[in-house]
Amino acid sequence: MTLHITKVAVGCAEIDTLRERMDARAEAGETYLVTRFRPKRESELIGGSVYWIIKHRLVARQEILGFADDPDGKRCRILLSAELRPVRAHPKRAHQGWRYLAGLDAPPDLGGDEAEGMASLPGAMAAELAALALI
Repeated sequence: MTLHITKVAVGCAEIDTLRERMDARAEAGETYLVTRFRPKRESELIGGSVYWIIKHRLVARQEILGFADDPDGKRCRILLSAELRPVRAHPKRAHQGWRYLAGLDAPPDLGGDEAEGMASLPGAMAAELAALALI
């Protein structure tokens, strides 16, 4: 069974802000996030995803490609696919750091037409519709 993690997108009010942040550090189809502690279940996470929390909802995910030490030697980098995939919004309380998420509890990706429609909506409008449970 696939294992995922959840992480709050600190400072991101909408998915477009998160996309810009991850694109800024993307290189050769990969990007990363830095965390203080290396997950103990890292081998189970490869092939899983980081599910991003924005405004108390899981809104997007990125596939986990691997793990590496940060150049400062004190932190861990979680290597991610540069592709940010929107998912069907799912309520999730904010937390510090990251938390494990079982594969069966992960929200599904938005399908082709749904994803195209979501991409064409302004971030604030998409967030308001998700808050009303309309998307």
